[in-house]
Amino acid sequence: MHFDTVIRHGTVVTASDVFKSDVGIIDGRVAALAAGLADADEIIDARGLYVMPGGIDSHVHLDQPSGPGIVMADGFDSGTRSAAIGGNTTVLAFCMQEKGQSLRSALKAYHAKAEGHCHVDAAFHLVITDPSAAVLGQELPALVADGYTSIKIFMTYEGLRLRDDEILSTLDAARRTGALAMVHCENEDAIRYLIGRHEAEGLLEPRYHATTRPIAAEREATHRALSLAEIVDTPIVIVHVSNRQAMEEIRRARERGQKIAGETCPQYLMLTAEDLDGDALEGAKYVCSPPPRDRESQEACWNGIEQGVFELFSSDHCPFRFNDSEGKSNERGKQSFRWIPNGIPGVATRLPILFSEGVVKGRIDLNQFVAVTSTNHAKLYGLYPRKGTIAIGADADIALWDPDQEVVITNDILQHGSDYTPYEGLAVRGWPVRTLLRGQTIMQDGHLSKATASGIYLRRTLSSLARNCAETNSV
Repeated sequence: MHFDTVIRHGTVVTASDVFKSDVGIIDGRVAALAAGLADADEIIDARGLYVMPGGIDSHVHLDQPSGPGIVMADGFDSGTRSAAIGGNTTVLAFCMQEKGQSLRSALKAYHAKAEGHCHVDAAFHLVITDPSAAVLGQELPALVADGYTSIKIFMTYEGLRLRDDEILSTLDAARRTGALAMVHCENEDAIRYLIGRHEAEGLLEPRYHATTRPIAAEREATHRALSLAEIVDTPIVIVHVSNRQAMEEIRRARERGQKIAGETCPQYLMLTAEDLDGDALEGAKYVCSPPPRDRESQEACWNGIEQGVFELFSSDHCPFRFNDSEGKSNERGKQSFRWIPNGIPGVATRLPILFSEGVVKGRIDLNQFVAVTSTNHAKLYGLYPRKGTIAIGADADIALWDPDQEVVITNDILQHGSDYTPYEGLAVRGWPVRTLLRGQTIMQDGHLSKATASGIYLRRTLSSLARNCAETNSV
């Protein structure tokens, strides 16, 4: 058999196996896994490297409206370029419905932003902020049938959050259509009360972002989201969990028989609230929601990954520039933490951080690494087995990893639009040295290999978690 490309002498790693094998690629798909493959137009020597499925980051924000006078640092060009630098081959970004806007209209705008600018493959989650009868009864079923099979609900941020009755109606619509619902869990009323109290006392520095969004506000909202999902029997994903108390709510719900997936992020393993307490406005660099917590919470999130409470490890890449009047240093943000844009960059550093801190330090094994960074994302969001594994017939989305390469993370190597990284100076061991998208090299040794963006939009099937609910409802 003649191949377009053969990857030779590498160690293939999937979510279930580690084995020596060559990988033969034809027409962008894996065509053979065997020893001694040599007849190919291109031979890639992967001696000493791990051959892993490309990372799937299912929680990224790109080119998203962020409030008056605030501009997100990454569009689809720079954001997906940075994703490729970090060994990713697929991202799932959020399509934000604005109040009064139809989902179709929002999608048209986001496709226009993404088309021709993606260096990796991409799909959209639908953020529902206006759950009208037409949106839930007409638009959502049609869009799920068209392959937009996941939605997101906010319990915080005025203008985005849904009331409990709106959450129930949205979750019920998700159950009927088979859409998988993601939920951002923080109690907005408690947060607004605490913000008011802090402002009355003149506590306005960036560090007070963390104290106005305490663990209890996240725990309560997590419990409430799980309870509402239980009432209408709808599977949900609790995203970006930052602490043990919220994690235990997920564990208890799962023990009750609920279909739940949990997600955590690098910031909850590597940062703490102390990082927000920098000189002048430096703490603004670390403002995100939920905020980083403490060392005990870091350990809890590691436990959640190790024990399988968290099936997903995502970046929640939400980048803003620091030294920018349209970013973290906007005039109102200089006066009060409440006006500092929420979010930090991280799509390029997600995989190296987990590999170095998790695999190299013995917290998780290689199979767990692949599962929580790629395979589980593909299964939960309707992309498996096309994505998330190295198997015959799968897309040849592959990251070649040098497990011994030592890198000090600096902002200049990440190629995102932000002017900083919260992980500046962090030394990691293990780094992606080559990224292939559907068999074509898109990144090698930290440089983009293709002048034109070759990523495509991905139409998805129903989630493995939500599919049975939709099938039961249709009987």
